[in-house]
Amino acid sequence: MLFSLISLFISAFIAATLFPAASETLLVALIIEDNLSVWLLVLFASTGNTIGSLVNWWLGGRVERFHDRPWFPIKPKALIRAKQHFHKYGEWSLLLSWMPIIGDPLTLVAGVLGMPWQRFILIVAAAKTGRYCVVAAMTLGVV
Repeated sequence: MLFSLISLFISAFIAATLFPAASETLLVALIIEDNLSVWLLVLFASTGNTIGSLVNWWLGGRVERFHDRPWFPIKPKALIRAKQHFHKYGEWSLLLSWMPIIGDPLTLVAGVLGMPWQRFILIVAAAKTGRYCVVAAMTLGVV
């Protein structure tokens, strides 16, 4: 049980950083195969994913000056699009932080632009938790 929860947390954490990963697959497998509370699984996945996004926010506040370097993990065009989106729609654009491709750059840009971490966590946690709730509901056949 503990191993499953820690694995899900780590998978969700990595999926939220700039490294590619898909924690939803593990969540679905654990819902189907394991005898764990779905709410507990969603809690661990959401917490890991939110903390991973917080790492992006923290890095954004420190490494944006390196965005033109070849080793920088987000392509310049994606960073520019994320900045434009963030400026256009404001901090509420972080409700899209769960989405592939644009979600990670948005969380990085929030750090670049100096968004307060408390507000960042509230919005991102709501988005990430909502996504995992939908995945869980679909897996259980509720939706």
